[in-house]
Amino acid sequence: MYLNVIAISQRVQRKLEVLHNKILKYERNVNYLSVENISKSYGERVLFKNISFGIHAGQKIGFVAKNGTGKTSILNIISGEDTPDDGKVVIRKNLKISFLAQNPILDPSLTVEEIINTSDNHILKIIAEYENALLNPDDTDGYQTAFEAMEANQAWDFETLYKQILFKLKLENLSQKVATLSGGQKKRLALAKVLLAQPDLLIMDEPTNHLDLEMIEWLENLFKKENITLLMVTHDRYYLERICNIIIELDEGVLYSYKGNYSYYLEKRDARLDNVETEIAKAKQLYKKELEWMRRQPKARTTKSKSRIDDFHEIKDRANQRRNDHQVQLELNMERLGTKVVELHNISKTFEGIQLFKNFDYNFLRGERIGIIGKNGTGKSTLLNMITGILIPDTGKVVVGDTVKFGYYTQVGIDIKKGQKVIDVVREYGDYIPLKKGRQISAKQLLERFLFDRKKQYDFVDKLSGGELKRLYLCTVLIKNPNFLILDEPTNDLDIVTLNVLENFLLDFPGCLIVVSHDRYFMDKVVDHLFIFRENSKIEDFPGNYSDFSVYEASNVVEKRNRSEKSSKTKRSWKSSNVKSKLSYLEQKEYDALEKEIVKLELEKETLENKFATENWDSKEIDKQSKELQVIIEVIEIKTERWFEISAKLDR
Repeated sequence: MYLNVIAISQRVQRKLEVLHNKILKYERNVNYLSVENISKSYGERVLFKNISFGIHAGQKIGFVAKNGTGKTSILNIISGEDTPDDGKVVIRKNLKISFLAQNPILDPSLTVEEIINTSDNHILKIIAEYENALLNPDDTDGYQTAFEAMEANQAWDFETLYKQILFKLKLENLSQKVATLSGGQKKRLALAKVLLAQPDLLIMDEPTNHLDLEMIEWLENLFKKENITLLMVTHDRYYLERICNIIIELDEGVLYSYKGNYSYYLEKRDARLDNVETEIAKAKQLYKKELEWMRRQPKARTTKSKSRIDDFHEIKDRANQRRNDHQVQLELNMERLGTKVVELHNISKTFEGIQLFKNFDYNFLRGERIGIIGKNGTGKSTLLNMITGILIPDTGKVVVGDTVKFGYYTQVGIDIKKGQKVIDVVREYGDYIPLKKGRQISAKQLLERFLFDRKKQYDFVDKLSGGELKRLYLCTVLIKNPNFLILDEPTNDLDIVTLNVLENFLLDFPGCLIVVSHDRYFMDKVVDHLFIFRENSKIEDFPGNYSDFSVYEASNVVEKRNRSEKSSKTKRSWKSSNVKSKLSYLEQKEYDALEKEIVKLELEKETLENKFATENWDSKEIDKQSKELQVIIEVIEIKTERWFEISAKLDR
């Protein structure tokens, strides 16, 4: 009897598992939304025509296309913010959609809390009532009602998520008015609102803009963990690689879908383009053959020959296809930097009572490639403004070499005059710029290299998309032919095609480079070392790119955790066995400090040794740096010897 019960229980369990798998499979195949043959034009400019695709539950879709080809317009149409000229969007009944626009519009008269509570999630109202009840402890009935509502709706876990989102996005001041928020704060508030709505489908246009690296990584982990359906336009290739399981590409007005992440997309896209080139080559060969036949001008116009003539025109069109890639080729001929580039001597800066950095020293050398990372508000842009002379340090001084010519790309962007055309903006800085080997390039040719075709050059600037404006601004910075290039968040709103072009240019750029960016992929490709802006008013020089730094920080966290666990075990062991520690308190403290100091010195030694191989120092500078290297080596030897002395006590 007992065995029969077990057997029945096992059969029931198996049936439940089968049913559960069927439900999961069904849920994954549920069609949320279908885009059917939509088209959109602005005057004579056709953005796209007869575009169709679908979105299913559980899909995390990255949408890739060049700036100005209609990515944002498609998102606006799907979310209901805009309508197509032709076609339609069919949405599943009762589907809950949230849309994060690139430049969200929020009511300036409302507070942060009021904006969040306008989110389409009834649990937020329950949490707000509970928080209000906590502020009124005398109203026991009100508290009981609010508490029971939290219980009935299982709102406790959501309350934890709610507080985590606000904390991570730095929106703790719920009473602050929207009118007083910066552009970045408004974007983060809009992001918090759509996340807390917990929609069936979340649509986002450049979600990582205005987020610092810590926020970007937190959001990435949230999207990885949560079973959420996403459609997003983003230039963050780590998001496309690590989060997305489908990449949709709009290329030359045709939509292509790739079932995989960013690496898979690149592989398959290259294969597709190779096939296109092969087909074009075949068409050219056939075109030559048919052209000879057409030139013979056959007199007998039979049905067969007329058909062949019609086919000839089709072959001609295929053979004359050209991909409109306009690969940017930036071969600027910059002025050579002298021995003295930029020197920072004990500079400090305090802003609104907050000390951003203190007594920072650094001498820039020719060809340095520095990335700057840190949380928002730690002084990254302030340092750039001080280097370029826009701001003056509170203490210390900035010395700029006579040969330095700055090119400064700021977050403020380009100053456009009303009625200006694209070509006019560039011509304000000159009609041509010098290139290598004595060549030069006209303003028109430069714009073509920056993906503005001849027709686009005569468009009014106010018709450009956000990404196209950034691309135009970048063009105006580089046309000045700088030898010290400073880029403050250059990747915001740029498409992946432009980012690849910019990366390739920066890899060949022979001058000094400073980049502030939250684009981890971009930073990994173009910088050699980092300035880390800490919250304790310190700027650390780290010898490596962002991925190196991420690994280093993670290892520090693990090391601290292991030490903490080891320390707690030691304390418990001491209490239980009453065995005295082999090291005194001061020795243990010295031992821990020595480990950190030796690691730091080794990094300094390695950095300096690398500079001997890469820098073009004169004999005086080589002598100076050699002495500095010798001092570091001697200090390492002394500290290592002392570390071994203390370690010997632990081994006894």
